[in-house]
Amino acid sequence: METVVIIDLGSYASQEIARLVRSCRVYSEIVPGSASAAEIKKKNPIGIIVVNPAPVEDLQALHLDAEILDLGFPIHIQFAQKLDTEKALQEIQGFLTERCRASQDWTMEQFVDNMITAIRRQVGDKKLVCGLSGGVDSSVAAVLVHKAVGDQLTCIFVDHGFMRKNEAEEVVKTFSEFELNLIAVDARDRFMSKVAGVTDPEQKRKLIGTEFIRVFEEEACKLGAVDFLVQGTVYPDVIESGLGQHAVIKSHHNVGGLPENLQFELVEPLRQLFKDEVRQVAQILGLPDTIVQRHPFPGPGLAIRIIGEITAAKLEILREADAIFIEELRKSGWYNKVWQAFAVLTDIRTVGVSNSDRTYDYAVALRAVHSTDGMTARWIQFPYDLLEQVSSRILSEVEGINRVVYDISAKPPATIEWE
Repeated sequence: METVVIIDLGSYASQEIARLVRSCRVYSEIVPGSASAAEIKKKNPIGIIVVNPAPVEDLQALHLDAEILDLGFPIHIQFAQKLDTEKALQEIQGFLTERCRASQDWTMEQFVDNMITAIRRQVGDKKLVCGLSGGVDSSVAAVLVHKAVGDQLTCIFVDHGFMRKNEAEEVVKTFSEFELNLIAVDARDRFMSKVAGVTDPEQKRKLIGTEFIRVFEEEACKLGAVDFLVQGTVYPDVIESGLGQHAVIKSHHNVGGLPENLQFELVEPLRQLFKDEVRQVAQILGLPDTIVQRHPFPGPGLAIRIIGEITAAKLEILREADAIFIEELRKSGWYNKVWQAFAVLTDIRTVGVSNSDRTYDYAVALRAVHSTDGMTARWIQFPYDLLEQVSSRILSEVEGINRVVYDISAKPPATIEWE
């Protein structure tokens, strides 16, 4: 497979450059600026793109292994932090065709065929379990692996109690209609006891991630010998959990939250893909639009959309507010126009008034963004009458909320999720 190596020297543009290369039908891979010439040579790239936070006229001035410049691979005049996407795409296309002589044959159809072969080679005739959440990532991973090995795969859906309104029931119903072996586990009390009193978001993520694995191990023991765990890890998960020059932005439960004594070997068929590529694979595999177009949902679920301590009462408040927001987006035709939309229950309580009485209730924040891979995002400029309708319904229908705000922060500097 032809590969272009993206050397990341700390620029947020690295992920966008990697995506633009792939949009030209050439596979790209990000490596940190600390990568050695030997590590890059092993990948046998057809070209190298250096992405630096600030413009540098001389590649020799960059903090790279000096031997990289002597490998003989074509190297681009690097991109800086501020990116003109249209101009960058033209430059990349020219670089790939004129200097790299790329055949440009990276397609999702080819990926599916190659991955099915790779999965069969990796697992042989052994058994696998998959943590199925119902989101597009885990669903695509499950269907892709099932296509490769059939009944060797058993899917485990763990209801950790942090799902959106009616979501657990919908996941079970949807996948009972597929020819997948599915086990549903009610572990709500178990997870609540783990996060009781916990307020730090990283601790929440890691506790929930570790507990997920423990539930899988217990369920897998009931199935006999199981050697592999299938996960819907995608490339942005890997990047945000510490790839390249960037610090850990947030640990993803399927990357940074795994216990060291994991009893399974991992199968991560989507680990190479950005989110838009995952949706393309979903369509190729014939998944329904309800899954293909489903907004991203974090593994820890509502646990990281409740700022501060998690309680049953807060979960109920957030579920109702979030359900109203999503319902109004669907009714107005906006749902499929945005990348992700959700409500966040803040830990701020504010003074309000209801029926001439003073209230002291929570403020809820609405968040809606447009993105292509989750690495960068811009907030959605909804019509005011839509925001007014959502706010009016939440304030009148959800007890415990007396203030609604709308988050207009871009990523970066903010992240999409609040925690």
